[in-house]
Amino acid sequence: MTTYLSEELRAGLEAARKKALKKSSRLRVHVGEERFRVLRMEENGFTVDLEDAPRLRGLVDLYDGGKWLCQCLIVASEEDGSEMRYEFKRNTAATDRAPLDFFRDENAPIALLGSS
Repeated sequence: MTTYLSEELRAGLEAARKKALKKSSRLRVHVGEERFRVLRMEENGFTVDLEDAPRLRGLVDLYDGGKWLCQCLIVASEEDGSEMRYEFKRNTAATDRAPLDFFRDENAPIALLGSS
């Protein structure tokens, strides 16, 4: 049995694989006004289609649909076939409120009631 695949068949399989990854992924990387679809998210980085994304670097935002996940400092790591791999230098999770610069006791009152 042979394992040889013609170039046309190999290119067709790669195109189908990329299309399935793009369709199933809701993750996007935002660089200013530009948006690129993330094909795979990993612990230390992510991959983007090589045809779509330029060699990104610097501060970017990651979104899952409309939800802001994190702000990342990235560098272009390597080309992996038809994908470009980016690694995190810093990955800061997004929060919906500003961080406290003091310790808040769990039993602290939420509000004070004034006299009327």
